[in-house]
Amino acid sequence: MLDIWSWICDLPHSFGPHWSKSVLELELAGSTPGGDGPKRSIQLQASISDHEAAITFSLHLLGFDSQRVQPGPIWVSNACPLSSDQPFLPLLLQLLRETISRSPAAHDSTSPRSKTGELRPEPVAWIMDSHSPESLSGFFSLAFLMRLFWLCCFDSPGEVGSFYFHSLFATTIEPLVLNRTPVLTKFLASVGVDAEVRFTRSLGYMLSKWLILREVGGAGLKTLALPAAHQLDGGDGGLILSYANEAHGLWILKGHAPLQAMKVISSSSLLKKFPFSEAKDAVLKYVLAHQQLEAIIQMEYSVKFYEGYIQVNARVDNIRLHVVKLGFKKGDDNDQGHLAEERHFPSRARLWVGPEVGATYIGGFSLGQSTNNTGKELETQKIVKGSFGNTKVPKVKTMARTSSRTRIRNWRWDQDAEGNAAVFDGVLCDSNSGYEVVASRPPPAGGGSEFQKRYTGANRRFTKGGGVVFAGSECGKDVVWRMSREMEGSVMKWRIGGQIWLTYWPSNADAIRTSHFETRVVEFCDEVDLPLIPRKVM
Repeated sequence: MLDIWSWICDLPHSFGPHWSKSVLELELAGSTPGGDGPKRSIQLQASISDHEAAITFSLHLLGFDSQRVQPGPIWVSNACPLSSDQPFLPLLLQLLRETISRSPAAHDSTSPRSKTGELRPEPVAWIMDSHSPESLSGFFSLAFLMRLFWLCCFDSPGEVGSFYFHSLFATTIEPLVLNRTPVLTKFLASVGVDAEVRFTRSLGYMLSKWLILREVGGAGLKTLALPAAHQLDGGDGGLILSYANEAHGLWILKGHAPLQAMKVISSSSLLKKFPFSEAKDAVLKYVLAHQQLEAIIQMEYSVKFYEGYIQVNARVDNIRLHVVKLGFKKGDDNDQGHLAEERHFPSRARLWVGPEVGATYIGGFSLGQSTNNTGKELETQKIVKGSFGNTKVPKVKTMARTSSRTRIRNWRWDQDAEGNAAVFDGVLCDSNSGYEVVASRPPPAGGGSEFQKRYTGANRRFTKGGGVVFAGSECGKDVVWRMSREMEGSVMKWRIGGQIWLTYWPSNADAIRTSHFETRVVEFCDEVDLPLIPRKVM
């Protein structure tokens, strides 16, 4: 990929000491001229103001149909003063603010769209000041590509958007390998949750469009494959964003995954012999493709020091799984009526936390929940008859009835262990049939499934926003590790991760009449700090 950031940082030297040049150009993407017409290109221009000693950037489209693409820049930046300690901070801040302001909100969101001024400059300035130009390059390229996405795909004719995806985005996908961009995760952790959500939804919308185009082969993209490292799990794992941090006695893992980047493990499409039989479900699948999983896992931990050992306790504090719809706000052009209410739902959550693999300092490990072997409902009835004297007609008749009932829950939570890691496994079950949803097919329409119209009614299984929330009390008690006092004073690396399954069954089966169903899975994993340092309470 072109190193845009290095080119920008070299501009003061490239212009020369006496501003001998007034405009410099960088071609971001270009096509070779041929029978289809002249060469097309997307060009970044930098112009310098002699009297203000400031650089202004602009984006230009060259070689496109002049009747549809007006001459002149499609975007102009604010002036970047060269006298500043961080001359290009205004440029990066403008790119991020404008991207966040265009973020598609979930159609049922109660929070307003972010305004450009809601992104404070301090976190962005800290990111630029605390990272080298080499490490900052990927993050800046991602911010630039996201801003260019909205310019080319929404503010320009369709031919520009196709050119952007084929000639620029497809060949510069490496910066979108998000787990290899630590600057991005530090940015998200420092800007605040409101800006974080809008940034990741804007990113998720762009990635969803890209993945849809790759799947249908639009603009020749079907022949463009992701690097092999991104396909190890059968999905586009490089397009998954997750990070973890430790704060105030909590380990917090956050994950954002576009639906199309998640691995398919079961689907009605896999059972069909002829792919063209799916044509009637094309619109439904297009709607479902514009979704994103937002997962937040909070683990509460504590460290206690005893005479001969150190004890680490951990328990689930909160799990929030939300499936948001990107760009389908009611009234938008993409609104598909009753289809807009269809979405995937969480059907399983498997979380783990524990020391790094191969750790030898753990002396003991205990789980906090035994396996719950529930019994079936039993009912017995006894009738006792008796009489007085010699009469054959009974004078006394009694009846006794005893019964026991088992409470049925939709979510079954278990604790388990993998080595020294604690595993919390929650599975959604159909209380009518008892089957696990993640491994089942939906019942036929009109079959009385409790997952039809699942976002309405007093007994709904999910929030009206399409998610589910678990409190710590639902996932069992504390798990405990013990280790030697020799570890006191060190900061250990603890791993935390999870797998989330999303399932689609029709919510309004009577209206859409579809046989489509599927289950997808995604994995998040990261490391957090475990300080084994006694704290003095003031």
